Amino acid sequence: MKGRHLITTDAWFYAPDGKKYRAVYGDVEIVEDTFLGIKTNRGSTNWYAKVGSNKEYVIIAGCQIHYAIRTDTPPSISEVVDVSYGENGIREFNRPTEIYMPELF
Repeated sequence: MKGRHLITTDAWFYAPDGKKYRAVYGDVEIVEDTFLGIKTNRGSTNWYAKVGSNKEYVIIAGCQIHYAIRTDTPPSISEVVDVSYGENGIREFNRPTEIYMPELF
């Protein structure tokens, strides 16, 4: 996996701004577990995705990557329109983005 990707993770994570995110966008480099200074055992993931620049990045365990979309077009980080489904029908609302972009920090 090389180039810029929008990666959706299996779980939420916190970024330096204190907010929770479920996806990250940026340049991707696949690194081995020794990148973190440890050697994992066979019960753990043995590869990681480094997303961002050499100065600001996030490391995601390979087993936590749910989807990866290859694109050079940065996603919108402004508020997005979302919907909820319930007994009273469909309701639209605005919410903050859930996509972290390390290069913006």
